[in-house]
Amino acid sequence: MKNVVVIGAGIVGLSTAYYLLKEGFQVTIIDKGDITSGASFVNAGYITPSHIIPLASPGMIAKGIKMMFNSASPFYMKPRLDTDFLKWSWYFHKSSTLAKVEKAIPLIKDINLISRQLFTDIKNSGDLGDFQLERKGLLMLYKTEASYLHEKKVAERVNFEGLEVSDLNKSELHKLEPNVNIEAEGAIHYECDGHTTPTEIMPKLLIYLKQQGVVIKTNEEVLDIKTSGTIIKEIITDKDSYRPDEVVLAAGSWSGNLAKKLNLKLSLQGGKGYSINVARETGISIPAILMESKMAVTPMNGFTRFAGTMEFSGNNDVVRKERVHAIANGAHSFYPDIEINDTEINAVKTGLRPVSPDGLPYIGKSSKFTNLTIATGHAMMGWSLGPATGKLVAELLSDTKPSMNLTAFSPERTF
Repeated sequence: MKNVVVIGAGIVGLSTAYYLLKEGFQVTIIDKGDITSGASFVNAGYITPSHIIPLASPGMIAKGIKMMFNSASPFYMKPRLDTDFLKWSWYFHKSSTLAKVEKAIPLIKDINLISRQLFTDIKNSGDLGDFQLERKGLLMLYKTEASYLHEKKVAERVNFEGLEVSDLNKSELHKLEPNVNIEAEGAIHYECDGHTTPTEIMPKLLIYLKQQGVVIKTNEEVLDIKTSGTIIKEIITDKDSYRPDEVVLAAGSWSGNLAKKLNLKLSLQGGKGYSINVARETGISIPAILMESKMAVTPMNGFTRFAGTMEFSGNNDVVRKERVHAIANGAHSFYPDIEINDTEINAVKTGLRPVSPDGLPYIGKSSKFTNLTIATGHAMMGWSLGPATGKLVAELLSDTKPSMNLTAFSPERTF
């Protein structure tokens, strides 16, 4: 029985362990934290086939430069002289073309649809017990004509790709969400999308993996990776050392730093997001993106989550209060009866999403090391794509034909 070390215990790492276990591998997970926080716990919980446009799209760099000096803006790049960041920014700029976006659209759709089905399969298997998994769709709420016209173009493309979408006016929106006052002109409703409660699924997945014999090492940091020719021989941590047959690098925003230990180039930046949980009754029953506020709202099990922002300021957990207040204000502007209070604001959580320059994940085997597979770089779709990524990695390690062509996700692609 082959033994695999998975570095990283976010949704991608745990999903990878889940599917490797199903294929009969012996799995050890190593994570530098205690697996109770980070992007996999604080995200919006969306399963989003509708999100077919990658982050690297025309105009995004111009937006980033415009917003660079406003640390409360939804898309914020902290100006800094950091070689990795400057290279990544240049690759991001080069990837932000219509031609590259066109190539990415079907790929993003296909991997999301695989993942959506896998979430359902996991629920139906009973492995994790019961958990929230709903298909109520996603509302893109808008206040202005400009936002509506922008989203309508996306909706037309989503519809062309065969996904369910509808256009709602004010009264149709009220019929769908009768228990909350919404200050919006209407919504595009992506009926193809689903939602979950990440803080419910992550602990259940951990419990299941432990029960099935997966070894989980927490608060343990990988310090070095020893190689011999084209083989990874040993992983050295601050507590122990491991000699696995296979290694999966799924360490989220820290994957780039670990890749450097192997002299591999993996262009990645941590995109920080924030989330506020409101445990009071809000009346919100359908997930929504508030277009002008550029933030997400999700009715989860026991609370409503208000999440948002994409902040590139390095791998840190510094909370910028102005950004948190921008989320609270954005929520109030669309839901005027909902006031997020100081206690809720002060309990804000943050997480780093690993962002590749072209907005596509890195999923694939290394050509330099025969026993290394990389799975990271999912940007805002990490939660949505966790199960699909885990399944694809398990297929690669089992020498099974992958569920989809992975060429475009190659960790060694050029930008």
